[in-house]
Amino acid sequence: MLTSIVTDEPSPSEGLPRHVQDQIGARLNELIPSVDTVDADTRLGRVLLRLRAALLDAEAERQITKAFGDELIAVVPRLRRFALLRTGNAAEADDMVQATLMRAWEHRSQFRTGTNLVAWLFTILRNIHLNQRKRFRREVEDVDGVIAGSVSAPPEQEHRVALAELQFALNDLPPEQRETLLLVMVDGLLHTEAAMVLGCQVGTVKSRVSRARERLALALGLSG
Repeated sequence: MLTSIVTDEPSPSEGLPRHVQDQIGARLNELIPSVDTVDADTRLGRVLLRLRAALLDAEAERQITKAFGDELIAVVPRLRRFALLRTGNAAEADDMVQATLMRAWEHRSQFRTGTNLVAWLFTILRNIHLNQRKRFRREVEDVDGVIAGSVSAPPEQEHRVALAELQFALNDLPPEQRETLLLVMVDGLLHTEAAMVLGCQVGTVKSRVSRARERLALALGLSG
């Protein structure tokens, strides 16, 4: 069971100037745009409608709190982005999110108020993905090799080249640094939450993010 940790926002960086960190963050968010809503006409959208109804019933029967249901629904777009980043396929990503929600619903009694729901859900989704990769005998290192395919609008040629350079630099990172960087800078997890998901120390998360940013800054020619 995940336990809550008092530490909130990560401290400012370890090495790179703040404006360089901000440039890297902005480029990552441009390469990997966020999705704020889930289309109600999709299969995942229909699953969410049924889940909302089930959550209301469970709340009325005092099986869960209203906060649990609200936060579970609110984090779905972030889960979908997490899944899409790692699959590069919208249908596969939706299937992963649906499986995550089903598992969270089945094990809702195991969740304790006050623990970290976001980290719990991301851990479930990550484990589902890793198990799928093992089942199909794919390399975990390749999970982020199709990020550029998720860009929502076709950029201009110069812009496309810049995005391709960033994609290449990401792919060149050690797998553990890349995944940790994405969890913190793209998926929006706090260092403490990423540590829970990855099963490592907070200091390890900070170190990986710092090293990954430094490698990206060097590869992209960003200087202090």
